[in-house]
Amino acid sequence: MPESTPDVALRRARVAVAGLFFTNGAIFANLFPEYPAIKAELGLSNAQYGAAIAAFPVGALLAGLAAGVLVRRFRSSRVAVAGTIVTGAGILLAGVSTTWAMLATGLLVAGAMDAITDVAQNAHGLRVQRRYGRSILNSFHAVWSIGAVSGGLMGALAVSLGMSRAAHLAVSGLLFSLMALGCYRFLLPGPEDAEREEDGASTAARPPMSRLALVVTMTALVVIAASGSIVEDSGSTWAAVYLSTSLDAPLSVAAFGFVALIGAQFVGRLLGDRLVDRFGQRAMARTGGALTAVGMGLALAVPSVPGTIVGFAAAGFGIATLVPAAMHGADSLPGLRPGTGLAVLSWLMRLGFLLSPPIVGLIADATSLRAGLLVVPVAGVLVVIASQVLDTTRRTSVREPVEVA
Repeated sequence: MPESTPDVALRRARVAVAGLFFTNGAIFANLFPEYPAIKAELGLSNAQYGAAIAAFPVGALLAGLAAGVLVRRFRSSRVAVAGTIVTGAGILLAGVSTTWAMLATGLLVAGAMDAITDVAQNAHGLRVQRRYGRSILNSFHAVWSIGAVSGGLMGALAVSLGMSRAAHLAVSGLLFSLMALGCYRFLLPGPEDAEREEDGASTAARPPMSRLALVVTMTALVVIAASGSIVEDSGSTWAAVYLSTSLDAPLSVAAFGFVALIGAQFVGRLLGDRLVDRFGQRAMARTGGALTAVGMGLALAVPSVPGTIVGFAAAGFGIATLVPAAMHGADSLPGLRPGTGLAVLSWLMRLGFLLSPPIVGLIADATSLRAGLLVVPVAGVLVVIASQVLDTTRRTSVREPVEVA
């Protein structure tokens, strides 16, 4: 659709959606710096720890397909806010767990609600993007990265100050739940497909692809999104553990493996819309996949604390635009009902979160965590291969300065 000049209400809606992405990134990231202590207190092996972490994507898979139904019935704005609040409750339960089962249950609830929130906030973000008439989805994911960095830093500060884990996660959960509630009043009103109907751009109206082409394209998009998720999960789940146990970094320093990944991811997403317009989705994905493979590959080949942090940063920058690109591609597939491609992709990409923690944990127990983290460069290679299905369209028109909200 053609680019339009946003009015005040539309700009407020954009800021409100950015606020939802911020809370979604921050609320869960507060738990990551607490992982090493939780693992030690519960006496978990790497495999047990990985299996507990896998409860998060299991919950997402169990609940993910319900997201479309909930969005259609209650609207994406309401579902996103409610999901944020319940996610915070699940994170708190996981943080105060005294058994493996309690930890897994808390993460199961948080994962289920996070999957629903993710679909809802992206669906609403795509509504706002259609009204803008140009790409802004990467900017929302950039704000998610800001939230994740903020949450990770909050968690690291709480750990360094010796703050009670229960108090820390209760305060963060309440803070971000109130923020999500404050964003609600500024979100777009009306039915979910209002913007599609207004501009006549419904993907269902386009000539459908053959069944084989549709399956192949969706599979490649899932590989791209899942690879980005695997890299992101490796940073959140294993970066602090690897740096503290394998490289003997202090816990306050170990937290910066994840922070570096998410920080670099934020920079990539902040620049993402302009870079995608200039070079196209395919070129960006290929370059990002190669950077991830080479950067983290070198960090694992020559292990050191600074080198590993830089390696996670390279991986974070490399995957910056992958998930938004895959979501845009899935949402634009002809022959599918509006929102179907996005819902299916969001559900299937959670397989990356499901499979990654236990696989890395099993490899770590059998050999070393350093060997387990080879999933990161492998994911980068897969992105280079699968990027063939992405759009090559370039846009060279002059645009307004880069925005993150």
